[in-house]
Amino acid sequence: MEIQNTPGPPIPDKLYFKIGEVTAITDLPAYVLRFWESEFPAISPKRTDSGQRLYRKTDVESILKIKHLLYEKKFTIPGARKFLKTNSPQSFALPPKSAIEQIKAELEQIRVLLD
Repeated sequence: MEIQNTPGPPIPDKLYFKIGEVTAITDLPAYVLRFWESEFPAISPKRTDSGQRLYRKTDVESILKIKHLLYEKKFTIPGARKFLKTNSPQSFALPPKSAIEQIKAELEQIRVLLD
């Protein structure tokens, strides 16, 4: 089974994100992020000396994948954990924008042929 991310807000190009920034990017409450951190090993934010979480871009990408699996594909948490463990990271990659445009054009041509 291949899962693709749905287009979401762009993730800023920076090293670390505070939990408030991640909640804004993912549109998830902070308590959900903290819970998922305990359920999914792919989410492992660093901690500052004061205990504040610092998420890397890969953590944010993992959160978006998990959100997609749970909220859109209706996986259970154990099911999503198993899926993430058994599927390669490439299965989540979006095709390049040019490929999407090419596919849209081909589908449009097929639609015209069918009309």
